[in-house]
Order: sequence, then structure tokens, then C-alpha cells
Amino acid sequence: MEDNPEDLPELAARILADEVAVRLHTGLSVGFRQTTRAVNRVRGRINILTTERHQLLRRGLVNCTFDEIVTDTPANRLAKAALEKAAVLVPKEPRYRSLALQLGAAGVRGPCPPLNSVSAMQRQRLLTRDQLMVAAAELLLTLAIPTTESGGKMLPLPSLEDTYLRKLFERAVYGFYRHRLTPSGWNVSHGDHLKWDISAASPGMPAILPRMELDVVLKHANSPEGGQRRIVIDTKFTAVTKPGQHGKPTLASGYLYQIYAYLMSQDAREPDIKSEGLMLHPTVAEHLDEEVVIQGHRIRFATVDLLATPHQIADGLLSAVAPMSHQPSRWPTIPAGSFSGVAQVRRRARTRLPPQ
Repeated sequence: MEDNPEDLPELAARILADEVAVRLHTGLSVGFRQTTRAVNRVRGRINILTTERHQLLRRGLVNCTFDEIVTDTPANRLAKAALEKAAVLVPKEPRYRSLALQLGAAGVRGPCPPLNSVSAMQRQRLLTRDQLMVAAAELLLTLAIPTTESGGKMLPLPSLEDTYLRKLFERAVYGFYRHRLTPSGWNVSHGDHLKWDISAASPGMPAILPRMELDVVLKHANSPEGGQRRIVIDTKFTAVTKPGQHGKPTLASGYLYQIYAYLMSQDAREPDIKSEGLMLHPTVAEHLDEEVVIQGHRIRFATVDLLATPHQIADGLLSAVAPMSHQPSRWPTIPAGSFSGVAQVRRRARTRLPPQ
């Protein structure tokens, strides 16, 4: 985002607006606020002295102190303040001011809480579903993103281990597709588990049979590009190819077997659709985009150049899930025995993105 800082407010505002719109539709998170006032029925603790002093009983009232359910919580006030700032930063979009007014009408009227209290909000168990909304609001109010350069705020240094980086890449891919494709009718899920198509098994097999966990799954009942589609995405943080026989680069066979197992294990449960597979790898100043159709299932191997501009990265991720641009009949046929189970294959023109 450093090359396009003007995009950061608009991006954070869109994410926040989407989350707030869902909250307004399904119900805002609520909290409790201690209130003391005269009511016509007993609630909480009765304040006898105040009731007698003002002779409230003669008017059918009693002064009580009780906990009241309110929507005017710190998280909702933070979101409202961020939407008001978004309306200033992105004046061409009236949606942000409209959502801020809707929050006010729903009872969110207090001032914005201190930004140093945001970390405490994110740790509250009752605000689990609001974590993305709170994070987007904080980003919009501070416009601060983590960097290795010196700044005014210190953050814990993230781990540079392969496991952490792979999970970070996986979450980034999921977040991107969720943000960009959900408005178009796609269902984007993360961490789904698949069941093996088991017809018989020994008694001890279920205890030792590994389960299949998917990184990202995209589903659309009737996409305008290719009708009903289901795309299984597996992210890796390793090189997409490795040296093979005679030193020639080749795809890692284990990755191909993995995505093949994901697709074929569900083949019997999907008679009306052929799921697609996508293996997504990050690279530096390199690009690879190849695909193959195996037993009716399209499997694609694509890379994301981390040195590209944000717009190039976004275009690359969207292109990776685009439908076939050519009819399979126009692809060259793989001779029998060259690759077991392959019917057709297409090679895309390779390009190289220049370092930024």
C-alpha cells in the first residue's frame, strides 16, 4: 500500500462499511450500562432514600439502580467515528455518512473511545464477531500499517518462520477474495473440512485417517463467467517448481497429489459440477500460470509476485480464479503415458513483472 497511500482510506472504509451494514441487518452488539432513574416497576436495586425524599410512590414510581442493555458500546462508537471520518476522506461515497447516521438512530451516540483501548476490545470474548469491524475502524482512524521502518508506535516483531508466513499468506488470500468476490454473489469460506468418500473401513481406521482441511473455497451458484463454479484454493509459501530429472524445473508432485485428492474425494458428491483446483504460490519478480484438466477437473498453478504493485497483485489474484479463456478443444493434447490421467493442457504466455 505504500505506493498507493490514497487507496488505504477507501479500502478500509469499504471493509468497515460492509461490516457495519451486516451488523445493522443482523443486530448490533450490545453491552450493559448501570443506570439510576425513576421507573414504574422494580428493576435491580431499590434506592429507598431517594424514593422517599421525592415521594415517588405517590406517583406510582420507584427509584432503582439497574443494568440496562444498550447499543452505545465502545466498539459501536468506534465504528461510528470511523465512518464519520471516512465520509470526510472519501466524500464521493455517501454510504459512509448514511451508515453513521443509522448507527446514531440505533442508539450509538457517545464519543469515540480512546484508540489505546482498541487492543482491549479485541480481546473481549463478547466482541469476537466484531473483531474485523474494530480492526477496520482503528485502521481508518489511525491510517497506520505495520512496517519495518522507524515510526511513532512500537509493535511486536512478527515471526519470520515458514509456518507463520504461510498462514499469513493464506489469511491474506482469504481476506482478499472475501472482500472482492462476496459482493458479486460468491461464497468465500476458510478452513473447511472434507470427508473421505468411504465405502468400507476397518474399526480402527477412523481414528488414524487424516482429515482434509481446505485453505480457501470459492462457490457461486450461477456466476456470469462460467455458471455454477466451485474453486478449491490451496496456498503454499514455497517455490512452485523444483529441480527435476536432468535439472529441469518440475511441479512438486506432492502438491499435485494433494489438490487431486481434494477434488476427486468429492467427485461422487458433486454430480452436477466439476470442482476446480488452484495452487497459489508467492514469488519475487517471477510469474507462472499453468493449468491442466485431469478427469474433468481443472487444476491451475499460479503465482503472486510480492514485489508487484498492489493493483498488479489484485489483478493477478482475480485472474487466477477467472474462467477458461479458450475452449479445451483448442488446447494441444498430451500423448498417452506422458502424464497419467491428463486429457488436455494449455500453456499461458509467461510474463515477468519488473521489480518495484
